[in-house]
Amino acid sequence: MDRLEHAVRKGLRVALNRRGTEYIVTAVRMTTSNNRDALIGHLPMTGEQLTFVLADIDSFQVIGD
Repeated sequence: MDRLEHAVRKGLRVALNRRGTEYIVTAVRMTTSNNRDALIGHLPMTGEQLTFVLADIDSFQVIGD
């Protein structure tokens, strides 16, 4: 969680796997969704923001730190 918070503060990219799919997003903010911690990430290819509940993430890596 500390690594993700650092990525949000610095606006770094995060590579994460959720349900077998890899996403590379720019970390925007940490929030809660249904009382669970979540990462909001900006997907540069489409311009949309996606919500990733931390409990659903299989693995992640902060890029460019």
